[in-house]
Amino acid sequence: MKKLLYVILDGAGDRPNPQLGGKTPLQYADKPVIDELAKAGVTGLVYTVGEGIAPESDVAVLSILGYDPFKHHVGRGVLEALGANLEFRDGWLALRCNFATIDENLRILDRRCGRTLTTAEAHKLAEAVNSQVKLEEAEFTFRSTIGHRGVLVVRSLRGYLSSNITNTDPAYEKVGLMGVAKAPSEMKVSECKPLDDKPESALAAKLVNDFTLKAIQVLDKHPVNEERRRKGLLPANAILCRDASDSLPKLKPIEELYGLRMACLAEMPVERGIAVAAGMEVVPIPPMTGNPQVDYKLRAESALEALVKYDGVYVHLKGPDEPGHDGDPLRKAKSIEDIDKYFFSIVVEELDTSEVVLAVTADHSTPCTLKAHSDDPVPILVVGGGVEPDDVEAFDEDSCRRGALGVMRGVEIMPKLVEYLRLE
Repeated sequence: MKKLLYVILDGAGDRPNPQLGGKTPLQYADKPVIDELAKAGVTGLVYTVGEGIAPESDVAVLSILGYDPFKHHVGRGVLEALGANLEFRDGWLALRCNFATIDENLRILDRRCGRTLTTAEAHKLAEAVNSQVKLEEAEFTFRSTIGHRGVLVVRSLRGYLSSNITNTDPAYEKVGLMGVAKAPSEMKVSECKPLDDKPESALAAKLVNDFTLKAIQVLDKHPVNEERRRKGLLPANAILCRDASDSLPKLKPIEELYGLRMACLAEMPVERGIAVAAGMEVVPIPPMTGNPQVDYKLRAESALEALVKYDGVYVHLKGPDEPGHDGDPLRKAKSIEDIDKYFFSIVVEELDTSEVVLAVTADHSTPCTLKAHSDDPVPILVVGGGVEPDDVEAFDEDSCRRGALGVMRGVEIMPKLVEYLRLE
């Protein structure tokens, strides 16, 4: 059986943008290598979770790795905790967090502190929160991960906690166990509320609210934030929580499902956590430095090296998503160009496509006009290993609509890729 290189361009899908002459960032970007791959392969569109669903990355990545999120998802929080190497047990509470900027009335001025919070600053703030915030009859660990992102794990000394609670982050709502982006009526820190009458839900909501308010008191006057204000930067004076989990995921190992020993290259905790839950080997890679040539070259070389040792390698490239959230289509197109120039050019030069199947897609669309995830389908291309090409000549939302793969669901990708791996 051939090997698999599976590359995800986070949030790459988009909508036509007036700043780009009515093109999407994928259409606007100069990406000759990816377009050549599309010409040589078969293409299509993917609803990564389902039509009408604007997925967060956790459910989308589960789906495109072949796990039905409607059956297997236990909430994003625990995946973030696993990816951040935090201890977690059933009955504890885990939540994805953002450092944010608020005013004295709890109005949110920026959900991500202007994306200027450094990981080093966040670590100092997290240390203060862990040492100074005390919860009644509960213990917690708050860990900052990358930039404004973090994860909170809470353990009650009174028994189990339930994840059936609302978010304090108003930009996302809980639908079942999934987090779904929404357009909030008011950008204000939300009160966490229980979604049922169980005492463990009420207790979980109370602990999250207590943590939220006490963390604000610690953060607002912290020296890191005083220095940020002096520099004209937004303070990281609140922590928004969302997507609670109260149990460990119980996924069948991906090797059992598809017969592939898989490795994962991803810097974000949620993707790493999914890899851990799926029994994949997590290849350590440093965070992005801001130098795309260095960052993507390292990831390309690491992926090729891992492909020697493993049957398949999953590579998650965060680049295009952030400019989508920031509403910056030119920067998003530039991010795609950087990936083409510094990642795919190296991969294509070294890859033996007679022995390796290369698949490229996105986990979701993040349209710059929305500054949020959407339910738009994303393009997919598959090339190598005897795959019969179609007549599509570019990798973008419109071109791939005509591809021979048609319109797929995310959970259908891995079985299809395994079919291609077995082609003679």
